[in-house]
Amino acid sequence: MTPIKECLINKRTDINPIWLMRQAGRYLPEFRDIRKENTNFIKLCLNEKLSEIITLQPIDRFNFDAAIIFSDILMVPYGLGQNVEFKKNFGPTLGNININDFLDLDEKTFTENLSPVYKLLENLSKSDKLKNKDLIGFVGAPWTLLVYMVNKISPKTGLPEDFLTDKTLINHLLELLDRFIKIHIKNQVNAGATIIQIFDSWAGLINKDYEKFLYKPLESLVKFTKSLGVPVICFPRGILNYNEFCKVVKPSMISIDYNVDPKKLIDKIDLPIQGGLDPSILLTNKENLNQKVTMYMEIFRDHPYVFNLGHGIMPDTKVEMVEELVKIVRDFK
Repeated sequence: MTPIKECLINKRTDINPIWLMRQAGRYLPEFRDIRKENTNFIKLCLNEKLSEIITLQPIDRFNFDAAIIFSDILMVPYGLGQNVEFKKNFGPTLGNININDFLDLDEKTFTENLSPVYKLLENLSKSDKLKNKDLIGFVGAPWTLLVYMVNKISPKTGLPEDFLTDKTLINHLLELLDRFIKIHIKNQVNAGATIIQIFDSWAGLINKDYEKFLYKPLESLVKFTKSLGVPVICFPRGILNYNEFCKVVKPSMISIDYNVDPKKLIDKIDLPIQGGLDPSILLTNKENLNQKVTMYMEIFRDHPYVFNLGHGIMPDTKVEMVEELVKIVRDFK
């Protein structure tokens, strides 16, 4: 059994698995070389040969315990037919929603639209480099995808007051997203994903109707994923009550963000825990890094724990700091 599954399933505490969110990406010089030649991000995600190389780059360098596919949560809106573009120094921009086109879409067309993602997983599942390692597929949660699809840009400055005004549209989208995210999960598992992570990157923006926008949608996806025989990790970034979330949603493992106090969390949650370290710590120095990483390892010493960050690794992170991070985690006794 893989080290991460030993934590997830067998609840082992004597091993220290590690992987990082966004480990395949902008901080690696070899990735930047590929990106220079491939300026269209969506096309790069749909190039299964280059995506395979990118997915394996951090495995080659750091020997992490899992590879996470090089893809994006916005592949689902793209698969549904919404225009998705990534602008340099700005982020994603999405086109207008034609809800009738979405409602008419069938599973076959959606699957064909995203077939390179599944081909990528098939190729990776045969790679010798991933022996005794997990291959992580992922999806965005319904709320986070709803935010992007309706707002059309990243909500870094918050959401407009009238964001949820069109209740018919919101309800249609929630139903559609539940259906097609499940298809995307199923296709990834069938293609070789051994774990699914659900990113609810903007969960912290929910300020009412938690049942409708957070708990019910994620509980539905978690149940479905478990029914396929694979573990599921939830990352509900920015929520205030992880304890209640875990009791309602019941993921296989909960991934915590860097605003969570791990000392206050440890006694409340009996699920395996992942993550927590502020990615900006990797921009400081090795002494500070050692202190902060060791703190997390000490706190979770007797709790099933997979080391990860409390959000994605930052583009300015130096490779030497990631090497040091891996060494600290591996050497921890």
